[in-house]
Order: sequence, then structure tokens, then C-alpha cells
Amino acid sequence: MGYYVKVESNVKVYVEDLNPLCNKTIVFLHGWPGSSELFEYQFNKLPEKGFRCIGIDMRGFGRSDKPFTGYDYDTLSNDVRAVIEALRLKDVTLLGHSTGGSIAIRYIAKYGQGVSKLVLCAAAAPSLIKRPYFPYGLPREAVDNIISETYSDRPKMLSDFGDMFFFKHITKPFSDWFFSLGLKAASWATASVARTWIEDEKLFSDLEKIQIPTLILHGIHDKVCRFQLAEAQKKAIKHSKLIPFEFSGHGLFYDQQEKFNRELIKFIEE
Repeated sequence: MGYYVKVESNVKVYVEDLNPLCNKTIVFLHGWPGSSELFEYQFNKLPEKGFRCIGIDMRGFGRSDKPFTGYDYDTLSNDVRAVIEALRLKDVTLLGHSTGGSIAIRYIAKYGQGVSKLVLCAAAAPSLIKRPYFPYGLPREAVDNIISETYSDRPKMLSDFGDMFFFKHITKPFSDWFFSLGLKAASWATASVARTWIEDEKLFSDLEKIQIPTLILHGIHDKVCRFQLAEAQKKAIKHSKLIPFEFSGHGLFYDQQEKFNRELIKFIEE
């Protein structure tokens, strides 16, 4: 079941809500530049196990409205808060992949209402890019190139990004499907979120504010968010557990989907 939730007076986000009568709820926040459709291989299985799966297409992406502004983590986490409040969600597991992980972290640090557990998957935190005090991220030039190519040849940028997303071999039809998800985003949203990575979106202090049980899942072959980011998350979050995915890149929910689903279920039910 899909519907829209108003998060601002002139902005609505799309919500996919599977198995809504179940009280074991997972809210999924997708990474850049996709949509909640990235979690197809979780949505196929988890409702069968008795979970309510709620996928939010972040503003500017997927089937949501695409305003020209509002792509900083504060605004995006406010959108998550609006959905959680509108649906009156309680005791949920909040799951964020990549930039969605960053948004989940900001949400917990600022609000936390309705969330009892956190799952970070290949999260872009505490910083996606290298900084003088954090040498583990991507070079700033790599993100500058993403922004430049978004404005000059977005299809090529998306194709190049897809080539580094997964660890295991993917078929041409699957690659085309993944590519199509990126094309559904607005180009200005794609560039704006990328720009936040190099401006002031750092999450060091946010991580230290997390007090709920947290599961960190991260592929050791991740070329987008290096594995050292997961180690930094584990060090900063008091009640956290890190599980490496030995045969995964950035798309661990597909690279090792059975392990991903199994560890997620185990964490929620323990």
C-alpha cells in the first residue's frame, strides 16, 4: 500500500507501507540517489516473517515531491519525523542505508521519538569525505566530480556510480533497473544532497548522542563509504554492534541479502 504524507505545507513524500497491521515495524531510509525501491529484496521477505515494512522516498527522490530546496540533514530528518508522527509510529526500528543512515543518525540525535532500535547500513557517517581530522572518507574531488557531472551528464554519473555500488556481479537488466532508480530523482536534489557531504554535514557529535541499541552492517569492499566509517561508528555509539559483510560492497542488502535479512531479524527480535 502506497500513499503520500505531507511533511511541509507544499511538500509531500511517498510512503510504501507493507503489512500495516503488524506491530513489528521497520522504517527504511534509502541512500542517494535511489528510492525505497532499493529495498525490494527486503520487502519481498520481511512481511512474510511478520514485519511491517515502511519505505520512505526522501524528498527529491523516487515518487516524492521534488522541491528545489531542503536537502540538508536537518530538513530531511524533519521529514522523517513528520512521517513517524503522521503514522503514530511507536517502538520502531529505524534503518538507514548510506545517506539514509546519516539522516537516521540526525533524526535520533535531534528527536528519537518512536524509535527503539537503529540499524546503520553502509552509513555515510561520521563524514563521507576526508577531512584533516578524519582521513577515511572519499577525496573531496570525487564528490566535486559527482556534482559537476550531475549538471553536465547525469546519466553517465549514475552509470559510473552503479559500477562501484555492488561487489558481486550483477546482470545487465539489474544494472538497468538500478540506473532507472537514479533517473527518477530530480537533478537538483541529486546535486544538493551531494553538496551537503562536502559542506557542513558532519555527524561526529550526533553519533555520541545515540543511546539506543544500534546494529552496524557494512561491506568490507565498500568503495563509497569505506569500512573505516563503520569502525568509527562502532567506536562512537555506546550500545552498538558491528557485523562485517565479507562479500559485499556498498549494496550489501543485495550483495548478501540473505545474511542482511537474517541479521536484521535477529537484532529486532533479540
